[in-house]
Amino acid sequence: MVGARLAVVEGLVRELLKEEAPSRIAALTEELFQAAGSISEEDGSAAEVEEGAVSLWNWAVTKHTGSVVNDEQRAKLRFVACRLVCLCEGSDPPEGTIRRQILMSMKTGKGWIDIGKADLADGFLEIAMSSIEKLYAKLLKGSDGEADIHVHKADVEKNLFKVLSYQAESAVAQGDFQKAVMCVQRCKDMLMKLPKETCYLSILCYNFGVETYEWKRYEQSSFWLSQSYDIGKMDMKYSVGKEMQAKVLRLLATAYFEWDCNLYLDKALKAVSLANQENLHPAGVFLKVKILLKSGASDEDINSAVAEFLHHEMSLDFCLNTAKLLLEHGRESVGFDFLKSVPERFESSPDLGKIALLHIEFLLQNKRELLAKQKVEEIIIGHYTGKQLLPEALNRLHIILWDRAAKHYEAKSYSEALHWYNYSVSFYTPGQIDQNLAKLQRNMASCYLHLKQVDKAKEAVKEAERCDPNSIFTKFCVYKIAVMEKDTDKAVEAVIEMGKLAEKLSQHEDRLRVDENTGTNLLSLAAQIALENEQQVVAIKALEYLSEHLQDCRQLFAALKCLVRLMLSKFMAENEDKRDEDINSMLTYLTLAHKRLAESFTEEKFTGDMRILEAHWFRKVAWNLAVQFRGYPEKMRDFFLLSFKLSQFCPSDKAVLIAQKTCLLMAAAVDLEMGRQVTPSEQTELLTQALQHLQACKEIWKVLKLTGDFAKDPTDTLLLLYEFEARSKLNDPTLHNLMESVWEQPQTEVKTLEIIASLAMESPARYPVLCKKALKSALNLHRKQPVIDAVKFSKCLHSLINLSLPTGLTDLDACVLQEVWHYFEDALSVVSSTDAYPEMEILWLMTRAWNTGIFQYTVGKYKEAEQWCGLGMRLLNHLGSLKKSYEGHMIGLYSEVLDKLDRAKRFLPNEEE
Repeated sequence: MVGARLAVVEGLVRELLKEEAPSRIAALTEELFQAAGSISEEDGSAAEVEEGAVSLWNWAVTKHTGSVVNDEQRAKLRFVACRLVCLCEGSDPPEGTIRRQILMSMKTGKGWIDIGKADLADGFLEIAMSSIEKLYAKLLKGSDGEADIHVHKADVEKNLFKVLSYQAESAVAQGDFQKAVMCVQRCKDMLMKLPKETCYLSILCYNFGVETYEWKRYEQSSFWLSQSYDIGKMDMKYSVGKEMQAKVLRLLATAYFEWDCNLYLDKALKAVSLANQENLHPAGVFLKVKILLKSGASDEDINSAVAEFLHHEMSLDFCLNTAKLLLEHGRESVGFDFLKSVPERFESSPDLGKIALLHIEFLLQNKRELLAKQKVEEIIIGHYTGKQLLPEALNRLHIILWDRAAKHYEAKSYSEALHWYNYSVSFYTPGQIDQNLAKLQRNMASCYLHLKQVDKAKEAVKEAERCDPNSIFTKFCVYKIAVMEKDTDKAVEAVIEMGKLAEKLSQHEDRLRVDENTGTNLLSLAAQIALENEQQVVAIKALEYLSEHLQDCRQLFAALKCLVRLMLSKFMAENEDKRDEDINSMLTYLTLAHKRLAESFTEEKFTGDMRILEAHWFRKVAWNLAVQFRGYPEKMRDFFLLSFKLSQFCPSDKAVLIAQKTCLLMAAAVDLEMGRQVTPSEQTELLTQALQHLQACKEIWKVLKLTGDFAKDPTDTLLLLYEFEARSKLNDPTLHNLMESVWEQPQTEVKTLEIIASLAMESPARYPVLCKKALKSALNLHRKQPVIDAVKFSKCLHSLINLSLPTGLTDLDACVLQEVWHYFEDALSVVSSTDAYPEMEILWLMTRAWNTGIFQYTVGKYKEAEQWCGLGMRLLNHLGSLKKSYEGHMIGLYSEVLDKLDRAKRFLPNEEE
């Protein structure tokens, strides 16, 4: 009977056997593997289950051959098939079933080992071992005699050998050295009966030796390699062969060498000597020399080792590597002697130049420069007498020559560097165009410049331009010469060319040809050279191009700081007419700083603390520049706004908030000031900008007021006045709402009210009602003072009377006159109570009152005329030195007015009683 879990597995098997789609096969394989792992004997069995398992096994073999399933999927399907077959085994399975189970278990275990999951193999190998025992017992039971027993035993031992070898593989993979040794020893004991397996077991032990060597388990590796060699000698008929034996011994020698050369030197030498006896191979000879060198053997012993292969065919590269090994270990006598003998063996080889190059390299390493020069000169002569080096060797020689020249350059031996560069030049034909030749000429130009041989440097650069005209390095050489000759125009021109080429380099797709930082590095060096030579204009131009191309934030900000300082210094030294351009440049630098600070959030190397430090530096600089350029209002505003924007990258502490508030207030103030001197359309734009700054300022001010006591801070007043001016001139309908909040504030100062009154009537604004209300409020505040400030009071009253009683108006409403009369009475009251009232203001009041009276007189309003003229006469009495100038004329006129008034009264009808 089949259980539910087994039925699921059976169903999945049937579905898989019909499936063709690789993706579905992969999914079903995984489902089967998971499901089969949970089934047990309790789930039952059936004949059709066993049949399905065998079909699955065969299907997996076929599909793996056709590459439909991979190694891991095949291992999982074998696992499923094997589990199902084991469930169907029964108590006394027939011989065929046991043999099939042995085969399936062995292959399943081996499959897990092959994909690196040796721990999953052990269980199946144990099943295989158990099945072998069952098979042997079954065969013995049915045997007829001694002969049959030997046949059955031989039959079983083949499978037993395989299982033991697989178990050894699994143990090595899992690091169980003792178990692996035990399994291999049992296999080794069986070789007398299974001599054909000698080669297999020898190679298996070699593989174990390779694995443990790679894991640096040298003791285990030496054991396995020794076993491999010993097993390989057991039966020459089935041996692995001399080449393989030599390979095993070379690795054994290497294992001893790397394990502990001093302790196992003899064993290493013995192993490699045996290897060379088995099969002389360059690797064996090389290893022997290497071991002898490490052991500190005498030159005589090493010479003997080298002599071993002198009579054998060895490649040129092998000979060169041996010579190199000897020379690197300081065996100059043996090494150079050997090197001298090599050309004779390879006279016809096109690679003969490699020997000379190695000779030169080691002569230079051993500081025998004179001998090296002789060798180079021999090669140059050979180059022009038909003994040219191969291109690869020639390139290598150029590298050696340049490297030697570079070392002399670093040591400041410029003449000697030129000597080596000239060797390299010798291999180029006249007129040849080559980028390496251009580089060579540039290097020579640098040497000439250090030697102050400018004309020769120019010639070299000219040659470099001929070979590679669009090289940024060549332009850099031109630049250096221009700076040295103090030719500012040419230096600036060279920097501009370098900037253009740097742009091309940054866009170049072939990053292998030119390092992407080349342009910025050269521009940075150009700026440094200009500064060292006190050529400020050139340095500024180099730094400007540099700042356009730098990707590293820290380098960019350093360049921008330098630019700001240089440009400010230039600004201070220049004439007024050239300063605008410098200010614009500084604005550009700070704007770029703001842009890159905003972008720096995505740069990992540029930390938050770095960003804050840079933002503080640039915001303070922008602030200081704004203050310094107060003679340039528009620029001053722009710098204040930049300072505000830059401060937004800083923590919002009290100091930063105060700075932000001030920046925005100043920007708004400048916009308002500029708005008073421009066309209406420009004014609208400026006033709108001012309102935007004020709105932002208000938000900051709200936060700032929470941080402390700002009772004496004028910000509220300034915000009110600036906003009032902007809205009044924009004819903003919300102006009255703004003023409502002002009338409700009892603490509004007199000065504020007076400014509001003035602004309310400043063109294009015209708000007489608001103006009058502000002036009245101001007068009320003046009256409330313990001692009235007569001067300020007089000015405020003057404005209010002017507004209420405009000059030149003839038709005045009685209500208006009544209102103005009260203002005059207020004035008279203050005039009567103090001597501080300005005499000119008293004169003005008297004149306005008198003229109003005279006007009333001319229109026949004698009573009103007498009232206003009388007021003028009262004010006349308070004049000082000016009284005499007006008194005679006014008294005469006043008498006429009174006389007219008396005559008018006689014609008036009497009132009814």
